[in-house]
Amino acid sequence: MTPPVVHSLREQIREHILEGIVSGRWQPGERIVERRIAAELLVSQTPVREALRELESLRLIESAPNKGVRVRDLTAADLKESYPVRAGLEQVAAELAADALAEDVSALEREVAALEVADRAGDSEAQARHTVAFHREIVRAAGNSVLLHTWESLGIEVWTTLSIRWLSPEPRAHAEDHAEIVRAFQRRDPAIGELLKRHVLSCAPRI
Repeated sequence: MTPPVVHSLREQIREHILEGIVSGRWQPGERIVERRIAAELLVSQTPVREALRELESLRLIESAPNKGVRVRDLTAADLKESYPVRAGLEQVAAELAADALAEDVSALEREVAALEVADRAGDSEAQARHTVAFHREIVRAAGNSVLLHTWESLGIEVWTTLSIRWLSPEPRAHAEDHAEIVRAFQRRDPAIGELLKRHVLSCAPRI
């Protein structure tokens, strides 16, 4: 049985703010007041400040002297920028992880099963979460800490969530695309790196 995911306070606050941006609670250009979020969530301002700093590093919000923190006016082009970088990293990861995943794809299969449930329910939040978890398992299987750290630094979960929920108005099934990747690992497809690269690029927002 897979243990429940435990998120740190900072991560919970980050998700709260991200949800507010995605849902339109905070519009582009609108100020996000650290003190109000802390009072609303009954927490100190320190973890709120940390969460805001992380979202600023991902270019979702911006701060300026005497103006505070505001939501950036994001476009599809902004969301698309990280995908070529991510695709290149995951191509390398797939090639490094090929032997290990050919022997054991159980971690990937668990995420595909979860995606099937999310697809049927039309649950975009679960689709984003399990899509990211699937790709993270491939990067982890590569066994390269530098690669994993670089991949994580791109804020994959945040950008995937925004891409699926903000710029994909039409429902889309995700399980079968990922099941094909699993089958490619199982059959030791020599082009697995290129296949994963194309898959990631196909998920980039259309502009």
